[in-house]
Amino acid sequence: MVIVVGNPANTNCLTASKSAPSIPKENFSCLTRLDHNRAKAQIALKLGVTANDVKNVIIWGNHSSTQYPDVNHAKVKLQGKEVGVYEALKDDSWLKGEFVTTVQQRGAAVIKARKLSSAMSAAKAICDHVRDIWFGTPEGEFVSMGVISDGNSYGVPDDLLYSFPVVIKNKTWKFVEGLPINDFSREKMDLTAKELTEEKETAFEFLSSA
Repeated sequence: MVIVVGNPANTNCLTASKSAPSIPKENFSCLTRLDHNRAKAQIALKLGVTANDVKNVIIWGNHSSTQYPDVNHAKVKLQGKEVGVYEALKDDSWLKGEFVTTVQQRGAAVIKARKLSSAMSAAKAICDHVRDIWFGTPEGEFVSMGVISDGNSYGVPDDLLYSFPVVIKNKTWKFVEGLPINDFSREKMDLTAKELTEEKETAFEFLSSA
């Protein structure tokens, strides 16, 4: 397994995979778990629960400010009962507005406030990412990982390193299939795919001329 963390993580990961064709491309992943953890934390803060009470948030796309944090399929444990996040919060405008931009821009906000990156949070996210590859995802839960997009059912072009919801078993990840995608999500998912396509073209142009 090869895990890429350095930015631009998705395109760096795709480039590494192309440069090592003897390693299966499914064995390359990039870190979007930090964004995933941040999305869980924002929901938990808003509802006054712990981040462990929130599951199945999704980070779609690029580890950049175009990423799309999606909680349409997320659940939160309230008074011992699992409830959909939209139902629990009853605040669609926050979930489609401030929540999305806060997660998208959290890395930059931390650097601005501390003059340093959130190295400890990133380290924790790497541990989470590796632990799930090694031990698998808990039953009924999925996580976000940047993986090769080939064969996905969400209309994301092939040959991109894109963050998807995945489940992991026996050290093998699989796309979570069949999640309904609304128009709001579709637009955000396409926007981040477009950015990744442009990044890929720029990187490969540079590499072919180097």
